[in-house]
Amino acid sequence: MTRHAAADAVDTAPSHTWSIRVYWEDTDAGGVVYYANYLKFFERARTEWLRGLGLEQHALRERTGGLFVVSAAEARYLRPARLDDALEIRTRLRELGRASLTLHQQAWRADDTPVLLCEGMVRIGWVAGDAMRPGRLPADVAAALVRTVPGTTY
Repeated sequence: MTRHAAADAVDTAPSHTWSIRVYWEDTDAGGVVYYANYLKFFERARTEWLRGLGLEQHALRERTGGLFVVSAAEARYLRPARLDDALEIRTRLRELGRASLTLHQQAWRADDTPVLLCEGMVRIGWVAGDAMRPGRLPADVAAALVRTVPGTTY
């Protein structure tokens, strides 16, 4: 998939789902999830999405010397999550470049009638670990990412 991938291919790409429960430590004094914690939930879900693709981040660093870093993040808060809510964090690849990727992530309340609580876009880049300079995604990493959107090539 390139930066100019057809929108319909991206919009129908399957998403990865990761479940979490809201604990006291995730909430503010009012029992509502503190806004910054959605970014933590998104980070954990991205890590599990990558792991599910066979891209365990520590092993990647050991093997290639490179790692993913967040270069941009935005979030839109729609409804509050509260203490003890079961959430589903959905992750979908939106854009794949030579050295970065953009993901669309959503937090849903996972009950009988799911409700979208927060959504955002996160851009992560590939960098050489020692110098922290941008680098091209390793071919096997790019190939694993491309497989998440049927009918695309890199």
